Amino acid sequence: MVTALGLDVGRKRIGVAGCDRLGWFARGLTTIHRRSWHEDMATLRAIAQDREAALLVIGLPYNMDGSLGSQAKSVQKFAAATTRELGLTVEFVDERLTSFEAEQRLLAEGGRPDTTRP
Repeated sequence: MVTALGLDVGRKRIGVAGCDRLGWFARGLTTIHRRSWHEDMATLRAIAQDREAALLVIGLPYNMDGSLGSQAKSVQKFAAATTRELGLTVEFVDERLTSFEAEQRLLAEGGRPDTTRP
């Protein structure tokens, strides 16, 4: 079984999740507050080595019509450079509506959505 890390790549932060050895469950591991390319890659490399990860699963923020906007293109560039830097395989996952769905679940459970996001 290939161990994977999930990445949610943003301009200021990278959310990192890890899966169990069977690939059934994933949980949040950490948030990397982006500083510089070299520091970000050193942190990712250390996490990947510690967890013996061979695969990065990166959320790709498609537009609702399926096209790639500027953020998605930025994530693709990040993924290509990360593959070269770390030598890990990358797969993308469509993350349309994931924030909306998370907020809906939170509301259904009596929580409050994050109103600090634009």
